[in-house]
Amino acid sequence: MPDTQINPTAAALLGLLHEGPMTGGQLMAAAERRLGPYWSMTRSQVYRELPVLADMGYVRLGKPGPRSSQPYAITAAGKRAFSRWLAEAPGRDALRNPVALRVAFGEQHAGGQLQSLYTEASEYHSEALAMAKEQAKEAKKNGDAYGSAALEFAVAYHKAALSWLKTAPAN
Repeated sequence: MPDTQINPTAAALLGLLHEGPMTGGQLMAAAERRLGPYWSMTRSQVYRELPVLADMGYVRLGKPGPRSSQPYAITAAGKRAFSRWLAEAPGRDALRNPVALRVAFGEQHAGGQLQSLYTEASEYHSEALAMAKEQAKEAKKNGDAYGSAALEFAVAYHKAALSWLKTAPAN
């Protein structure tokens, strides 16, 4: 972070703004569509980062639209900062799985609680896997090899989670 002074969320927003000017809501939709299967961003993160990026000169504000929506566009300085960020070492993954955390305390669960947890998690990962597969297929069909490759990470992640859930111990 010392080179660009931007965090991954800010960098993701700059990356998305390469597609053209967008409002905060449009950025959220684009992030969910393009990055959601493997990178989460909250609305509060987006709206917190945009003014910071503007203060840094990395984005500029456009003319307010309907309901005071404010479009943002990436500046030349923002493109340079994004390029520097891309060249930096990515750092370590931040693995935080709420199901695995609960499994770690499996002995304290009431009867049937773990099985319910596994069932819900399996349903989630099955749905997410199907969606990620479809998105990866669509990205590949549209000639987006890089987007497809990133989405294949999400496919592999959900497959791994489903495989682990099948072997996790129940009370």
